Amino acid sequence: MVLIFLSCSDIDDDYTIIDDNSNWTQKEFTMNYDGLERVYILYKPKNFSENAPLVMMLHGYSSNRNNILSYSQMNSIADRNGFMVCYPQGSITPLTGQTHWNANLQMSDVNDIGFLSNLVSTIQQQYKTSKENVFVSGMSNGGFMSYTLGCEKSDIFKAVASITGTMSGYDWQNCSPAYKIPVLQMSGTNDLTVPWDGTMNTALGWGGAPHILEVMEFWSDINNCIEDEIINFPDVDKTDYSTVSLTKKKGGSYDNEVWFYKVDGGGHDWPGAWGNQDINASEEIWKFFKKHLN
Repeated sequence: MVLIFLSCSDIDDDYTIIDDNSNWTQKEFTMNYDGLERVYILYKPKNFSENAPLVMMLHGYSSNRNNILSYSQMNSIADRNGFMVCYPQGSITPLTGQTHWNANLQMSDVNDIGFLSNLVSTIQQQYKTSKENVFVSGMSNGGFMSYTLGCEKSDIFKAVASITGTMSGYDWQNCSPAYKIPVLQMSGTNDLTVPWDGTMNTALGWGGAPHILEVMEFWSDINNCIEDEIINFPDVDKTDYSTVSLTKKKGGSYDNEVWFYKVDGGGHDWPGAWGNQDINASEEIWKFFKKHLN
């Protein structure tokens, strides 16, 4: 049995969490935040120990926690590396009836910045996960939300990784992180959902950011990166009609880096799950996060 008592605002001394069964690896929880019942899945590998990293995985628009858990296969990477994974569920916006993350968009007033920050604090207090090694990644709308957290909660999140996402129009205009934060971005040149050239429709606040290469320069400048390393991955699967190159922007403050994966011919995909098969997006994400562990 799991009992969760939370205030509707920030974490404080008025709440208690009781988990009387620690012998689990995957479990679903609910919590109330800001008047909404929120759901999330935790994965705790058998080799988990106190002060382990925490990786937050955010699904895309109209998707859900179970989908990204399944296709990302991040649990198997956690098994090898001992970190905890959290798969939160976005809320439904009445405007479209779809699940979403409010990455400073114009389709709801849901406080997902507060919810996800609060959720991290909840997990840290219950399971003693690291306060220095909290990472967030997401696909599409989850990638948008990852950038939002990087912009507004860089005191909590150590690094962000966006797969087929970009910055929302609001975030592009207003992002000013309190701390320098490493960024990974993966984009397909044939992505029609979130075009890499910055031509996404501005309706509901989605579009507004420029070409993804300009977004990468923005984060490179924030981190004071001064050199590029380019890696061309072997085209091991000729049937996916795409190739991958990685530009690592290096030499930044605190050894921070900005990694941009260009999937030439790729679409709105999670490489390794569908689309390009030359790389595994989840493996690359953890490689990036691991490089930035404290």
